[in-house]
Amino acid sequence: MWFQGEARLCQKNGRARICARTGTRPHLPADQRYENAYLFGAICQRRGKGAALMLPRVVASMKQLHLKEISRTVATKARAVVLMERAGWHKTDKLTVPKHLTIIPLPSRPPALNTVENIWQYTRQTWLSNRGFNTYDTILSAGYNAWNRLIHQPWVIM
Repeated sequence: MWFQGEARLCQKNGRARICARTGTRPHLPADQRYENAYLFGAICQRRGKGAALMLPRVVASMKQLHLKEISRTVATKARAVVLMERAGWHKTDKLTVPKHLTIIPLPSRPPALNTVENIWQYTRQTWLSNRGFNTYDTILSAGYNAWNRLIHQPWVIM
């Protein structure tokens, strides 16, 4: 069983709590620019595996690329169920679902049901918050690095 979702990575990053000396206020970057990249990710909690792509937009053609990536990551001769939200680009007729994947749409607005949302929160708090990114390429690099660090920690996914 795989949980799939998208996370937007942008120059305007969130802030997480950090330690500072009592009576001081730490300086954190605050960016007002709007460059974005999207991390399409899917995780299999049982195996501690993941499949992801960093893409420029969230549209059906990009979703198709991610389904192919999930398909390549699923164990050989295995059948996988992919749980995903009901976004327009997830349920379009333009998608060709690989034969060994079965898509199951979750109810509308189900953040508590989609485990990958916890992964996005962990990734943002651990590796992406309290930072600013100067260019689109630095956003991509940070996204790649965060995902690769996560994949090398399967116990976090489990």
